[in-house]
This record gives sequence, C-alpha cells and structure tokens, in this order.
Amino acid sequence: MSPRLILGSASPGRADVLTRAGLDFAVRVSSVDEDAAVEAARAAGEEVTPARMAALLAQAKAEAVARAVAEEDRGADEDLLVLGCDSVFELDGVAYGKPHEPEVAISRWREMRGRTGTLHSGHRLVRLRDGATAERTASTQVRFGTPSEEQIRAYAHSGEPLGCAGAFTIDGRGAAFIDGVDGDPQSVIGVSPRALGGLLAELDIDITTLWTHDR
Repeated sequence: MSPRLILGSASPGRADVLTRAGLDFAVRVSSVDEDAAVEAARAAGEEVTPARMAALLAQAKAEAVARAVAEEDRGADEDLLVLGCDSVFELDGVAYGKPHEPEVAISRWREMRGRTGTLHSGHRLVRLRDGATAERTASTQVRFGTPSEEQIRAYAHSGEPLGCAGAFTIDGRGAAFIDGVDGDPQSVIGVSPRALGGLLAELDIDITTLWTHDR
C-alpha cells in the first residue's frame, strides 16, 4: 500500500503548490501556540534564529497533527505521513511573521522596498507507524522592488499580505513588487516539492508513490 500524505497546514498556497506538483494529499489544520513553542526553545537555552524558528514551528505543527491523527486512526492499516510547514521572513537578522493588520504590512513594506530579505520555510515530515522523522529548511533570498506609497497602501488594504510571512506573496498581487528570488521560488510560497522529495528519500520513500493517478 502506498503511503498517504497529510499536509498539516491551512495555507491555500501550500496546498496549491503540492497539487500542481501532482501529489495526492489530505489537509489537517494544526492548533499550535507558536509563541509558546518558540519561548519553550529559548527557555531551554536554544538560540532561535529566524531559520531555526521556521524549523521549530514546522516541527510543532507536524507533531501536533501526527498526535491527533494517531488518536483518530489508531489501528488503521494506512501508512500515514504528516508534513508540517512554517515560514519566517528575515530582514537584517530580525524574524517577521504574519502582519495581520494593514498598518503593520505598510510599515513592513516601507522597510523592505528596494532591499533583499530571506524567506525561511521549515519542513518536518513524520511517519506515524514508526515515528521516523526528517526535517529541512529552505532559505530563499527575495529581492524587493520599489512600489510607491500609494501602491504599498493599496496592496496592504487588499488583504492579501496580512496572512503571509513577511507581508508579501510571489504568486498573487504582490508579485508585481518583487524583482526576483534567488533560490527555490516554491519555498517562498510555503512548501518546496524539492525539499519534500529529499525528506521522503530520507525515509526510503519515492515521491512518485505519492503522485495522483488522474493525469
């Protein structure tokens, strides 16, 4: 029996990337207190860089979904895999998550325009039957254009950037204000099929076994 992938994320962008990559998967949203997860790592003496923060949150989400699925599907024959992902934007060594409010997004864009930042996307894969895990963080540089003040305000009030790490997208309206990326563009959307393929290989799984059969 082929393994079944569960994406532990509510992000439509991540789901779209995996769908376009031809992968068969289900979605299960995690309920993780992100601030608590980061603070626990710091309390344990760990240095939480922006890249490490992305990895920690991906791990927390994957493990939360894996626990919930294991309780519900106890005794099932399926070979289940849970993929947790999280993205953190870094500018000048500072980590930025989702802005949530238009004025916050406007402030972020004033800082970012004309500059280059790094989008870190953490990936954590958990296999339920034996608890095996693999993790990888894809870090991609993003070069921002120079939108006008009016364009920044229009973009922020469109609502699109409010739920995105770093207050931008490269697959929506925000693409007009991105000069380019250096690295994996799909990881900027939130999940990298290339990284996932590497994680699967670590668990001796061929990514082609997760392909849909309707193409």
